[in-house]
Amino acid sequence: MPRTQFISTGFHVPERIVTNDELRTWWDTSDEWIRARTGIGERHWVEPGLEAGSDLALKAAQSALERADLKATDLDCIVFATLSPDYFFPGGGVFLQRKLGVPGIPALDIRNQCSGFLYGLSVADAWVRSGQYKRVLLIGAEVHSTGMDFSPGGRDLSVLFGDGAGAVILGPGDDGRGVLSVHLHADGVGAEQLWCESESSARMPRISYDDLDAGRHFARMNGREVFRNAVVRMPEVVREGLAANDLTAEDIDLFIPHQANLRISEAVQKQLGLRDDQVYNNIERFGNTTAATLPIAMDEVARSGRLKEGDLLVLSAFGSGWTWGSAIIRW
Repeated sequence: MPRTQFISTGFHVPERIVTNDELRTWWDTSDEWIRARTGIGERHWVEPGLEAGSDLALKAAQSALERADLKATDLDCIVFATLSPDYFFPGGGVFLQRKLGVPGIPALDIRNQCSGFLYGLSVADAWVRSGQYKRVLLIGAEVHSTGMDFSPGGRDLSVLFGDGAGAVILGPGDDGRGVLSVHLHADGVGAEQLWCESESSARMPRISYDDLDAGRHFARMNGREVFRNAVVRMPEVVREGLAANDLTAEDIDLFIPHQANLRISEAVQKQLGLRDDQVYNNIERFGNTTAATLPIAMDEVARSGRLKEGDLLVLSAFGSGWTWGSAIIRW
């Protein structure tokens, strides 16, 4: 059975850069306060009404296609991971498909938030290894900025997020490189610790004036619980993946954690006993782009030469749900 290899990568972020100093326009905050608590210095936001998540995804996909010297018509299917689709329904995959000009191929939407890219990778890996599809476009794309809570109560959460998209093109290979394994988990006990309550089909009406007044249409997070669970589950699932492949942390050439908060990444690195040169973080420049953080970082390290053929790459994420996972990859 072939392994699923990464044929190419690509990413795109909006041109607009929002610095920590600019955020002082809306919140009582400072560059020092944000950096100390999150590690973030700036993030990219769309111009409202001019760019949607599927637009960011399109540019990321075009970058990956160009790098692979492929055309959109060479793709067999699309897997689109996001928590911020352009519309309530349909999902972003069909809008990306339409913009790419490839009618007829399937488009699957993944709604697993920060773990969405890994959940999508697991699906794509199964499809490629089974021979069902030979060219899979896997996308992680988010537009957070149009859903920010700009009231004083929204500061702690809203400073974290940026907009962006990352893309990978996957296909079969038989030289030993590729996805060795993907490991996924979930525990709904923490679902309300990081969620957006409204607009919701669980409510009638789905959104009300009371909801708007109470800010239930904005994301809400118990940051302490997110941190406490993330720093346990992420190293745990990395060790699970390494053990499944008879590997140890010493074998890791590069570890890319989900870019949620630099303090989380540093705590996970410490628990795994990894050196600084074994870990890649870019949260300082992009903030948390949720499902897009891993593919954005992958494209950066692949294009810069930091990730070389044969390297052992490990990915891990934890987020809303709770959902979490890891991927062990021979690049």
